[in-house]
Amino acid sequence: MKLKDLSKEPQLIKILITKEDLVEKYGDELEFFVYDRQSLDTFTKLANAKEGDMTEMTDLLKQMILDEEGNPVMTDKEVLPMDVMMESLRLVSEELGKSLTTQ
Repeated sequence: MKLKDLSKEPQLIKILITKEDLVEKYGDELEFFVYDRQSLDTFTKLANAKEGDMTEMTDLLKQMILDEEGNPVMTDKEVLPMDVMMESLRLVSEELGKSLTTQ
């Protein structure tokens, strides 16, 4: 098989935040989207940001947490609550980790 056969355009996938305390706090499950394939650079930044620089992590999450049309949910003026951002980070890491083992 040729590597080119494995190459394809990233697709948006829906992720649901179902953590009980967040559902209770915000009144419903929360949904966002992320691309199913990310660059190696993005994976590296994600791994390093989790351990250190919150600013870098926030910038990275701004690029990764998207709406159903692929637009960033967070902007320079609009930021998610910290509890939602941290759960989103956990779920994105979990989802992208799965994709590493299945693709």
